[in-house]
Amino acid sequence: MTMLKHPSKKYRAFTPVQLPDRTWPDQIIDKAPIWLSTDLRDGNQSLIEPMDAEKKMRFFKCLVDVGVKEIEVGFPSASQTDFDFVRELIEGGHIPDDVTIQVLTQARDDLIERTFESLRGAKKAIVHYYNACAPSFRKIVFNQDKAGVKAIAVAAGTTIKRLADASPDTQWGFEYSPEVFSSTETDFAVEVCNAVIDVFQPTTANKLILNLPATIECATPNNYADQIEWFARHIDKRDSVLISVHTHNDRGTGVAASELAVMAGADRVEGCLFGNGERTGNVCLVTLALNLYTQGIDPGLDFSDIDAVRKVVEECNQIPVHPRHPYVGDLVHTAFSGSHQDAIRKGFAQRKEGEFWEVPYLPIDPADIGRDYEAVIRVNSQSGKGGISFLLEQEYGISLPRRMQIEFSQVVQRETDRLGLEMTAKQIHSLLQTEYIEADQPYALRSHRLHEENGTSTVDLEVVFEGQNQHWHGTGKGPLEALVSALPVKAEIMDYHEHAIGAGSNAKAASYIELRLEGERPLHGIGIDENITTASFRALISALNRAVNQAQTKAA
Repeated sequence: MTMLKHPSKKYRAFTPVQLPDRTWPDQIIDKAPIWLSTDLRDGNQSLIEPMDAEKKMRFFKCLVDVGVKEIEVGFPSASQTDFDFVRELIEGGHIPDDVTIQVLTQARDDLIERTFESLRGAKKAIVHYYNACAPSFRKIVFNQDKAGVKAIAVAAGTTIKRLADASPDTQWGFEYSPEVFSSTETDFAVEVCNAVIDVFQPTTANKLILNLPATIECATPNNYADQIEWFARHIDKRDSVLISVHTHNDRGTGVAASELAVMAGADRVEGCLFGNGERTGNVCLVTLALNLYTQGIDPGLDFSDIDAVRKVVEECNQIPVHPRHPYVGDLVHTAFSGSHQDAIRKGFAQRKEGEFWEVPYLPIDPADIGRDYEAVIRVNSQSGKGGISFLLEQEYGISLPRRMQIEFSQVVQRETDRLGLEMTAKQIHSLLQTEYIEADQPYALRSHRLHEENGTSTVDLEVVFEGQNQHWHGTGKGPLEALVSALPVKAEIMDYHEHAIGAGSNAKAASYIELRLEGERPLHGIGIDENITTASFRALISALNRAVNQAQTKAA
């Protein structure tokens, strides 16, 4: 079996809704929709190993902590585990007053009655029922005509309303889904939903939820938006219903479909935190929420510690979040490319507190979702000086001068080529230590004394060379000029930089010196000490050792 040369002989193109005066393309999303998590139901049924009661409770509490106010907690008529979990939520007092649980049932009286048994004593609950309305399901699965499908929806709704009226102590909400809405004739979906509206008689104070699922994503997301807008125009009592959307990801555009649907009039979005669900998954609520956040809109969900949320979901679902998952993946804020890293580093360097976020390649500040900046820049053989410098600045407070950035990047490049792996900030700092800060061969500075009088500096140094103590003496217009005059080789300082690391009593001084021996290319040295003079002396000796070793290697 191979792919067809003429797939049109086997696959039928989607028939668009006729909506030439569509208005949704001109709309702007300026507030968050109502969110419903179906992780514990749709997501759970899609797992190789469904969650046990302990995992479901852990996941439920995570959803509450994030701020989800409507949570579909199970399918109690289909699973004893789900039934018992709903009972535990209610009897154990685990449901906050501002959270509403939702349960799913098929449109069958025996299952509906079992569903109401599970909800006994709940303060608030939404009963969600469904039946498939699409032509293929009518013909292949249920052998029903349109009238039969509509009758099922009406009969089940009547049973639900009767049982709810018999339990007035619970604040009831109702949701109906014409399953496979995306493949159903839109006018027929409206017809069925209007019949359901006649059963429940919703009001503006107690709205009926009409959920329009893209059970199977079957067209580009603009077509789904057209369906939602057409539906919203023709449904009865529009002010008394909430239009909810539940998009799957068969075509890989579930997020776009949900966003365009909200533009087209949807009030509510159902999905899972990281998109787990049947086949290619449900829409990802995290992506939708953080998309809003990057547009300056409060999503109403708190992902300040996104890695903690991810940990719960991964452990409960036993499915890892993809490293390139938007916002959350391990690599999604990461730049390996040298040019990318340089742009990011400059963006951070130029940014001032209180200004709008504008850092190249980063649509969101990783710190807003609890990510540290080490994850932003990762160094491998493709990286450049910008990324290396960024990591040293962010993690260790070391700000390399530009020419030293170039020099050290070559040192790192050799190491990454040798290892064939990326390097962490800790490894880069260790390499800097070994190559520069601890460069004490052939000359190791043991002690120094500085005397300054009438604008002249005098230095006396004790240095170990090849196991023997040496004493160097020099004078100059400043400490560094005096030290250069004391060196046993002719050298010239090409550049000097210094800055503080930290603040207060724990602050240290960092000095960077570029030194050139006669006839050789200049090299850098680094010195770090509580005393700025000592730091500068250490930097010069570091540069001297590197320069001498370079000359010896060249001569050999």
